[in-house]
Amino acid sequence: MPFVAVFVIALWCVCMYFGFLYGFPVLCAITLVAATLIGVGHYFARAGRVLLPTTVGGASPSTPGTAEGNRDPAYRHYLFNQASQDWWRILRSVIPAIGQNAKATVSTVTRWLMSNVQGFFLLPVWLAVVAGLALATIPLAVAGAALTSAYALVVLAGMLVWLLLLALLLSVEQVFMRARRILQTCPHPQCYARIDLPEYACPACGERHRHLTPNLDGAFRHVCRCGTRLPTAIVLGRFRLQAYCPECGRALPHRIGRARIEPLPFVGGPDAGKTTFMVLAINALHGVVKAAKGRAGFVVQGDEMAFARFRQELRLGKVSKTTTSAPSATMVDITLPGSRTRSGNRILYLFDPSGEGFTGSTQVEAMSYLAHGEAMLIVVDPFALPLVQQNLSAAERQTLDRAGVVLSPEDPSDTFQRVRNELAARADGGRQKRVAVVVTKADLLRRTSVGRDAERLPGWFDQVGLGNMIRDLAKTAGEVRYLASGLPADEAAIGRLLAWLTDLPVPAPPTPNGSTPANPNGGSAPTDHDQTPTAKRSDTKASPSDTTAKPSDATGNPGDPQWRSADTQDNPDAARRTPDSTRQTPNDAQENPNSTHDKPNSPQEDPNNSRDKSNDARENPNNANEKPDNTRDKSNSAPKSPNNASESPNDARERPDNARERPDDARERPDDARERSDHARDRSNDGTAGGSDEADLTTADLRRPWAPRGGDTSHVPLNYRLFRWSLFGTSALVGAAVMILLALRALPLLNLALPG
Repeated sequence: MPFVAVFVIALWCVCMYFGFLYGFPVLCAITLVAATLIGVGHYFARAGRVLLPTTVGGASPSTPGTAEGNRDPAYRHYLFNQASQDWWRILRSVIPAIGQNAKATVSTVTRWLMSNVQGFFLLPVWLAVVAGLALATIPLAVAGAALTSAYALVVLAGMLVWLLLLALLLSVEQVFMRARRILQTCPHPQCYARIDLPEYACPACGERHRHLTPNLDGAFRHVCRCGTRLPTAIVLGRFRLQAYCPECGRALPHRIGRARIEPLPFVGGPDAGKTTFMVLAINALHGVVKAAKGRAGFVVQGDEMAFARFRQELRLGKVSKTTTSAPSATMVDITLPGSRTRSGNRILYLFDPSGEGFTGSTQVEAMSYLAHGEAMLIVVDPFALPLVQQNLSAAERQTLDRAGVVLSPEDPSDTFQRVRNELAARADGGRQKRVAVVVTKADLLRRTSVGRDAERLPGWFDQVGLGNMIRDLAKTAGEVRYLASGLPADEAAIGRLLAWLTDLPVPAPPTPNGSTPANPNGGSAPTDHDQTPTAKRSDTKASPSDTTAKPSDATGNPGDPQWRSADTQDNPDAARRTPDSTRQTPNDAQENPNSTHDKPNSPQEDPNNSRDKSNDARENPNNANEKPDNTRDKSNSAPKSPNNASESPNDARERPDNARERPDDARERPDDARERSDHARDRSNDGTAGGSDEADLTTADLRRPWAPRGGDTSHVPLNYRLFRWSLFGTSALVGAAVMILLALRALPLLNLALPG
């Protein structure tokens, strides 16, 4: 028995000696390497489940933001939200998995080796396995630190690139906005807010994004919760999305942010003719833009329908009176071609409030759009001036009454002073870059004694009590221009004035001899040039042939005699007003057309000569009625020859009687087609005045709407996939490097452990 005990003890000692000398180092190294490889394998298995899938669900679900709070319904950029969540989920799954695997290994080895008597002899093996597992925590920690560092480096590198791109994109955006002097405002009443960044609607799901700009949701694109990628900057096409006002939530015009908003308020008292002049201005400006080979269109269809209705009413001699003091802007989108395209993009906001809105300081304060623009158009009703009213004779009052003119009690100087007081609250003291002063009803004014010198603007204002306004404008406005507007209207003068007022770079029109008129003021519509045609047309009774038959009479131009009383706005009887002197004089102009075309300024130089010619025409009324029938025959034959229609403007200027027969034909054209739902753009070719070739101003979308591919709600955004795959690839490289390093470190240990 003692011999057996001694033998067992000796055997145990031999096993311990050889086990610890040879077996322990080898088994410990093998266990260390195996445990490290298994730990790294657990990482890649868990990381693959998190980083490789492209679906929204999975081991690390990706959830977009909601419209609640200050977030947009969009995915946050991967680097600023999902990256940390993915890493945390990988760690939360890898570390417990490695711990559970090590615990299971120790439990299994203990059960196999140490459960019976053989455990006393296999103790070095068991200790080697346990020690190897314990020592494996060191390389696993090193591998974990290396993988974490690689992960962090990829994320930090991505953030650095994102930051550089963000700074570059924001800089380009700011330069773009400043270079084009982009102004963004709301055109809707009870708002008129100045906007830094509109809301944009996703074209796929309609969700609105309040912060669609380079930020934590993305530098170049934001990904809507529906999966649609949205541009974050104007230079990337953000203007092609539908924009909304962040204050009132109503729609904003197309191309807002790319084209400058140009607010243009029409300032004037009751019955001043603001609506009439706005219709004339839009029509004239459309002609100027078309002549410059540009494009123009209403932003909303309601403005197109209202404009068509106003033009129809203007033909009939009565324009509906504006009834609201807080109107929604009439929006016209304009773009001009050429090298100066950036300055030729405008979205005009034409504000036409009721004249009663300017009669009180409280109503004027509600016109907050006055604080946004750099231009203003002042409409002066000459018959609202007290000095003009006092100097009207009884006969003149009867003439004005028959023409439907209402003598307004609102002094234009009071209207201007209220607006001036409101503008003075601005940071710049209410200084305007461009101001246009338009005297309406000039055709009637020049038939009165007090208005005979009305063409001498602005000097005439000193005679009628508006001198203070002119001096105030000279101090507070960068440039002021004046225009006396009557009916029939001078579309060229009005168009040039509006182009200058809205800062549109349109070329100056050529003179009859083909040269470009001089511009003493350096703008596109010099003051003297604007006034002279109007004064010559309205005041010279002996030679109205310059304006009686304009080429656009057939398209609803004020050249139509039916338009003569439109500045009164609400008196249809005035449409029948045709002075005898004007009715008879064209025959004299026809007998000697060179007298009006070769010497356009002669009526102003010798007004008595004009009156003599007018009297001669009255003494011979038969002359005035000799050629209408012949003219009607020529007008009816025009559709058979397109050339006749194209040449008719020149014929109309040489033979004014031809134009007197055209209103009847104009009534027969299907202008009512613009009121229909399809808003037909073609007119009937009746060959009158050559106006049938001109297209109507219709609703037009001058942008190219954003039409991205359909969003996919089942897959994560592209930046998520790219960064996840980059992280997994970097982790694979780091993991391979760690395993190679461990193998190189383990080989010397094995060499030391092996005998010999």
